[in-house]
Amino acid sequence: MRRRHRLDSGGCGLSSTGQLGGLQGRRLFGFFQPVGRGPWPITPCPSSVLSFSPSRRLSPSHPFPPTARKMSGGARRVLEAWRVGVVRYGDALQLQERLVADRKGGRVGDLVLSLQHPPTYTLGKRHEKAERNLLASEAELRALGAELHRTERGGDVTFHGPRQAVLYPILSLRALGLGARRYVEGLESAMIQVAALHGVSARPGDPGETGVWVGDRKIGAIGVRISSGFTWHGLAFNIDPDLGYFDHIVPCGIAGKEVTSLRREVGDGVELPADEVIHDQLVRCLARTLGFTDVEFKDDSESGDMIGAAAATRS
Repeated sequence: MRRRHRLDSGGCGLSSTGQLGGLQGRRLFGFFQPVGRGPWPITPCPSSVLSFSPSRRLSPSHPFPPTARKMSGGARRVLEAWRVGVVRYGDALQLQERLVADRKGGRVGDLVLSLQHPPTYTLGKRHEKAERNLLASEAELRALGAELHRTERGGDVTFHGPRQAVLYPILSLRALGLGARRYVEGLESAMIQVAALHGVSARPGDPGETGVWVGDRKIGAIGVRISSGFTWHGLAFNIDPDLGYFDHIVPCGIAGKEVTSLRREVGDGVELPADEVIHDQLVRCLARTLGFTDVEFKDDSESGDMIGAAAATRS
């Protein structure tokens, strides 16, 4: 079942007024980007961004591209969000490769995969450097029930697992009018906004620190690949994963820093919504930050054929 959610004009953007920890800021494509890397005051996503309403399917014969359908009053950008549940890392990688090729060929519009992985360690494209930040052998990782994958994304070594929200946006940055830096800042902004929805003050990393942080504790990781202006890989936001898995790596190659989660930061006395709700909040905040006006959710029953085909290709 597909459901369309219209993002209101307030969106999930950051505050566009006031001081930023003593620094003035400027607006960049729907979120407030500080001059410098200080803490960002955040206007939480309004209630309308946290809900959605049913919508009819879009006609494949419509003459406008999927991400810029013509409506009265101007073009509307639709981000299709695939809720695909728990997917093995290799299958998700094969699926991304197919979707990036389809996006480049104009056969699909901009979309994002929203999922979780079984326990998995991944290395960035500089494999030798990343492997130095593995604190256990591959056999030891397998004994933990975890897979190890060497990838072509940016970044160092990280962990993916249950209770961690993973988003893989498949986007045309040229169609969105974005460069790589602003795109990555948008990923950061989405995670910061979702943390704020639950009372947690997060920030982008200091120079040399990727991802999103709560104090000196990392709550969100980013590792992207951009090919001819098209994106894949993406972000991982810790809802309540088993943080013990991070003891076997130097996360993202940054020594002496802790990893945290939304659960740990809000405290045991605070009830969090279901993981699926937080996944959807993250999708909506990312969509608004990157300039989309609508999100159309697509459940895993509709994308199961693509996932099955990816798994078959891999096996």
